[in-house]
Amino acid sequence: MESAIGVLVSQFKAYAGCDGSSDTLSREEFHKLVTSQLPNFVKNAGDPAVIDQLMSSLDENSDGELTFLEFWQLIGRLASQHGGFSQ
Repeated sequence: MESAIGVLVSQFKAYAGCDGSSDTLSREEFHKLVTSQLPNFVKNAGDPAVIDQLMSSLDENSDGELTFLEFWQLIGRLASQHGGFSQ
């Protein structure tokens, strides 16, 4: 599990750092991350409207960017769905 967490953190920072700040994901960075790293876990990941809706559902403070904790909600949801756990 430790290596899985390390991968999630490093991938977040790598995609978040595309615009200079590795602390948050912009809409574009989030779209790139989802389409390249989660195409089989997020339905219609190639549809920008789906990505926008997903990002809005995660963006708790509505600032147009995702912090790692906001992004982590997505990981939890996807892991729960993948594992067959009820939500």
